[in-house]
Amino acid sequence: MADVNRGNRPLSPFMIGPYYRPQMTSISSIMVRITGIASLGTAALLVLWLLSAATSPEMYAWVNGLLTSFVGDVLLFLGSWAIWFHMFGRLRHVIWDLGYFVDIEPAETMGSLMFIAATVMALFTAIVV
Repeated sequence: MADVNRGNRPLSPFMIGPYYRPQMTSISSIMVRITGIASLGTAALLVLWLLSAATSPEMYAWVNGLLTSFVGDVLLFLGSWAIWFHMFGRLRHVIWDLGYFVDIEPAETMGSLMFIAATVMALFTAIVV
């Protein structure tokens, strides 16, 4: 039997716009994955800094100068934000695995709190460290 509605259906539930409205839970879950990758990039910067220190004073001066410049400060701040956000995301999943806060409203509140807490902790890290 032919599917008469084939041309009238949305192609994908991920078509943001008239067919799909992103929720806080989906956005924060996607951001946990993105910040996991960004954390890997932050770890690569740390490894680059350590390798440059072991290589030569000139290389260390260059990499240290890059990381202590304005661009380096921004990269390190974003990296610390990514690490904090990813940590809060993993904590949220542990809480969900225990069966707590799985209803829609508390889950969306936890998603919002993740963004706020990661920003506060990244600012705290930047100021103290």
